[in-house]
Amino acid sequence: MTVTIFVPRDAAALALGADKVAAAIGSEILRRGLDARIVRNGSRGMFWLEPLVEVRTEQGRIAYGPVKPSDVAGLFEAGFLTGGEHRLCLGLTKEIPFLRQQTRLTFARCGVTDPLSLEDYRKYQGLKGLERALAMSSPEIVQVVIDSGLRGRGGAGFPTGIKWKTVAEAPGPQKYIVCNADEGDSGTFADRMIMEGDPFVLIEGMIIAGLAAGATKGYIYTRSEYPHAIQTMNAAIDAAREAGILGASVMGSGRVFDMEVRVGAGAYVCGEETSLLNSLEGKRGIVRAKPPLPALKGFLGCPTVVNNVISLASVPIILDRGPEFYRDFGMGRSRGTIPIQIAGNVKHGGLFETAFGLTLGQIVDEIGGGTATGRPVKAVQVGGPLGAYFPRSLFDTPFDYEAFAAKDGLIGHAGVVVFDDTADMLKQARFAMEFCAIESCGKCTPCRIGSTRGVETADKIALGIDPESNRALLADLCNTMKFGSLCALGGFTPYPVMSAMTHFPEDFAPTPLVEAAE
Repeated sequence: MTVTIFVPRDAAALALGADKVAAAIGSEILRRGLDARIVRNGSRGMFWLEPLVEVRTEQGRIAYGPVKPSDVAGLFEAGFLTGGEHRLCLGLTKEIPFLRQQTRLTFARCGVTDPLSLEDYRKYQGLKGLERALAMSSPEIVQVVIDSGLRGRGGAGFPTGIKWKTVAEAPGPQKYIVCNADEGDSGTFADRMIMEGDPFVLIEGMIIAGLAAGATKGYIYTRSEYPHAIQTMNAAIDAAREAGILGASVMGSGRVFDMEVRVGAGAYVCGEETSLLNSLEGKRGIVRAKPPLPALKGFLGCPTVVNNVISLASVPIILDRGPEFYRDFGMGRSRGTIPIQIAGNVKHGGLFETAFGLTLGQIVDEIGGGTATGRPVKAVQVGGPLGAYFPRSLFDTPFDYEAFAAKDGLIGHAGVVVFDDTADMLKQARFAMEFCAIESCGKCTPCRIGSTRGVETADKIALGIDPESNRALLADLCNTMKFGSLCALGGFTPYPVMSAMTHFPEDFAPTPLVEAAE
């Protein structure tokens, strides 16, 4: 019987040497004349254990990691093809605490299947949601998504079903589904993991969105920094088209939907939906004024659904299991699960999918394991480079859109970046302004000029130049940017700056120049 060995081809695993490990395993199989095959799966999302090698045995899948090429011969000697004991053996993969504590709905197949095998995808409940959707009318599909409580996972948290309903009811001979895969936030990688580890779930979700909104064409807009995701998505789209899942008659239904990948140059502002649409049309990626909303006048002036990867990838299980099943997870108005991406100075960095409601302290201390340095946690930034810095005094905040908003924070794309007590929060505030200045599209003055003045003002505070009036000036700049900017880039930059000033005032009272010189 052929033994199956799993070695991830996820970009994070590749960065840690997964290709070399796979090559070493392949050589050892040939040298020993064994009946075994290697499947290049996605990542399980436990990056501190990558490259994570798994073997399918009679007991289940056994994990070993992190594996280096020099470990491979020893693994074979220890009998790892039958789950033999070795210092790198982690036992049954599903029993690893980091995985066992999760509720994997959107990421149920990620790391489990061969990403480009439709046979595998079907075996693990793939296409069930699409099959149900094909038996429903457009309004029925929309209502299921509304009833599920699914909200946009890209950051805004807008109800997905309401957006679909708006596009479905908008007049127009042509409508589009655009997937925002321009994952630019620091400490985020969920979109990439789906595209590399389970691309068919995104394709399925986009087809369902097309059926619901009356769209026949879809685009995945991603960044050139994601070459592995682009390659995998293109291969999956070709496979789906060849199998009749995409094209002139979706699964033989007579309903039309096709899609393709478009690659941007990596401008952060193109994560904003109107800038993305401009870039997708071949124009400069700058923000459009709203109204009109993209749902009414989007790509090429047509009604357009713009959803994040995770929003669309969450749809198939909702159609398959029903809206009540999905809605039963979560808290308040935040329903379902959220893939939390834990990064920065943290012991156990990776992706943790769970229902809304865990506290920030549970995520950082229990799941993340605290800092990698072993020093105390000073601050956690949630929601990417535009997210607020939360001190330990706010670690009782539940992971919920409204709970974070009540504390002047935001969940964003659910990236959680951890900092230990050596972090200088004045430098972090300056970085937020500098980031905005570099990434600004330049269309609106508050963002373009305000961020540049913000960097200058932070530098004056650091030099001890009239710190009190410059702190007041920095706060005033933040207020102007928050309420005067055209999009979230300028509008949300004040979150990290003001939270750093509010929660870590000691870092904004540096030693004056004269004292520092002495």
